Amino acid sequence: MTYILLIVSLVLLVVGANWLVDGAAAIARRLHMSEYIIGATIVGMGTSAPELVVSVISSVGGHGDIAIGNVVGSNIFNVLLILGITALIMPITYTRENIRRDIPINIGVSVLVIALCILTKACSGEYGLGRISGLLMLCLFVCYLWGSLRSGRDQQATSDDACEAATGYYRYTSVCVISIMAGLAGLIYGGNLFVDSASAIARQWGVSEAIIGLTIVAGGTSLPELVSSVIAVTKQKGQMALGNIVGSNIFNILLILGTASTICPLTMGGITFVDWGAMLLSSLVLLAAAYTFEKHTLDRKDALIFLLIYAGYMVWLF
Repeated sequence: MTYILLIVSLVLLVVGANWLVDGAAAIARRLHMSEYIIGATIVGMGTSAPELVVSVISSVGGHGDIAIGNVVGSNIFNVLLILGITALIMPITYTRENIRRDIPINIGVSVLVIALCILTKACSGEYGLGRISGLLMLCLFVCYLWGSLRSGRDQQATSDDACEAATGYYRYTSVCVISIMAGLAGLIYGGNLFVDSASAIARQWGVSEAIIGLTIVAGGTSLPELVSSVIAVTKQKGQMALGNIVGSNIFNILLILGTASTICPLTMGGITFVDWGAMLLSSLVLLAAAYTFEKHTLDRKDALIFLLIYAGYMVWLF
């Protein structure tokens, strides 16, 4: 039964991702918004829902290191593994806004949260995030979301596909909204079912709880990003895939850690600055990939480097 549930969860993930990407793309066409903005807001926020639930529950339960570790691990997983796999399937072209605004914001919020952890140590004697830090991050999240939506209204979609009229059932706004909501529900429920099933199978094989937490649970909360990004790039929507990852990472730090630390101050526990450094490195190499090998493109050579860095981090972690 556990193996059957694992297969069902994978089906839910694929079907949900298809509905989410198709609905979001149709909305982008109707509103003349770029695929990146839709990916960074609607898709990015939706696929970050599992991380939000896990971190908030961990915060309420007094497990600050789990809340922080979930976000740090998910951000590393998102860039190095998900974008690595996605770019192996099909290279992703950067836009000027990606290089000058979007990815630097991702780097900036990564530096900010590390600085806040150090500042908390200076104030309270323990590394972590307090309520003032959480409120600051939530304020910055509101500013980021407002700026992204405003940019989306002002920025016409540049690709021919984004300027086409929606066809079939997706010409109706209600169908687009239902498709997005159903897709998100499928991704979140399928992701939770996958984590539970895979964890049960791992226990049957004698894998330790620590390994399950570091791999299956951390990766499981990022499954919506993985599946939706792969589906997006196979549908020739690389900007939506990139927006999904960058948007999710920014949401993870500002919204999720901001909410969790506002509810209850968080301590780093077993999270080290090597983990924070790996998260910051993932943001830096994402920007560096725009200037290595094929310019302004996340190509397959860059993707292989991403995957090797992630493998090296896993080896160090274990």
